[in-house]
Amino acid sequence: MTASWRFSTLADRHRALGSKLEDWSGMGTAWTYDKDADEEYIAIRTKAGLMDVSGLKKVHITGPHASHLIDLATTRDVEKIYPGKSAYACMLNEAGKFTDDCILYRTGPNAWMVVHGSGTGHEELQRASVGRDVSLRFDDNLHDLSLQGPTAVDYLATHVPGIRDLNYFHHMQTQLFGLPVMISRTGYTGERGYEIFCRGQDAGTIWDRILDEGKSAGIIPCRFTTLDMLRVESYLLFYPYDNSQKYPFENEGPGDTLWELGLDFTVSPGKTGFRGAEEHYRLKGKERFKIYGVLLDGKEPADEGAPVYRDGKKVGVVTCAMYSPLVEKSMGIARLDVDCAVKDTKLEIRNRSGAIKATAQPLPFDDPKKTKRTAKG
Repeated sequence: MTASWRFSTLADRHRALGSKLEDWSGMGTAWTYDKDADEEYIAIRTKAGLMDVSGLKKVHITGPHASHLIDLATTRDVEKIYPGKSAYACMLNEAGKFTDDCILYRTGPNAWMVVHGSGTGHEELQRASVGRDVSLRFDDNLHDLSLQGPTAVDYLATHVPGIRDLNYFHHMQTQLFGLPVMISRTGYTGERGYEIFCRGQDAGTIWDRILDEGKSAGIIPCRFTTLDMLRVESYLLFYPYDNSQKYPFENEGPGDTLWELGLDFTVSPGKTGFRGAEEHYRLKGKERFKIYGVLLDGKEPADEGAPVYRDGKKVGVVTCAMYSPLVEKSMGIARLDVDCAVKDTKLEIRNRSGAIKATAQPLPFDDPKKTKRTAKG
């Protein structure tokens, strides 16, 4: 844990469940528990699971120029985001290449919270703030407990009035167990879920009570890495594990375009003026690869980093893979040559144990119309 400088107040609870608190984004995070990850995956897909995702970085941005800063640093049209609404956005460098993704939460007319992962999001925000009437505050006391799964709303409805009326990518300031929280209808699972933002001193109480009261309904604690199984099915990318920072190009430095990653939808129609905008638009149609799905024969999952071949030629790499005990299929996210990112293209995954036949398939594998995460009532 030498790289860790941020600490979750739930660390002892994770240790009790078998975690050694591996580092992620500077925080000791529960990558492993003393139980089968399949159990957690099934819980989130069929009931609900509770995860500590406090390793995400939270930045409060306030002041008269707060919206202008967000407008400069991210790909979204901030004027379409009103207090109580949020949006998924990306940040680029001057070369038009992806540097981080984030969720923008508008909490007031001149107040925002930006939640991002292990990219350079904080640095991008600081760069855009220079010379402007704005305040940036990094908040590690704010913890993020993610309750994900189809029955999450049923549990929360017994404690939070109006939670059933909270729409996808909206948030509310409220109380949970008499404690002040912000609950956001977001997550990283492809299921209907909620993120509970709370003070560090309240996180233990909230964690314990949800797991105690929710046990009879099948709510269980889940490790951070269970998200890998869920994100493969739901086309949720994880920086830098799906990026050229981990899988570099042979003759150029790291950096992927939104067109290559399939994240061009995060650019609000017609928006210009954000960092890297000109290069972003210029690079359309110049994709060197595409993020795409691979569906494998049999039950063996692809190795992380397994090369992908077509007709004896290497055409890509698997960045994340899993076998689903629910749908009984082995699948993965891959970086494929553009001409191979076509449905039903025949491929071969070369695992350490041997070659496996596969086909290219569009993402997401699960719930392509997003009916689960956007359900009402």
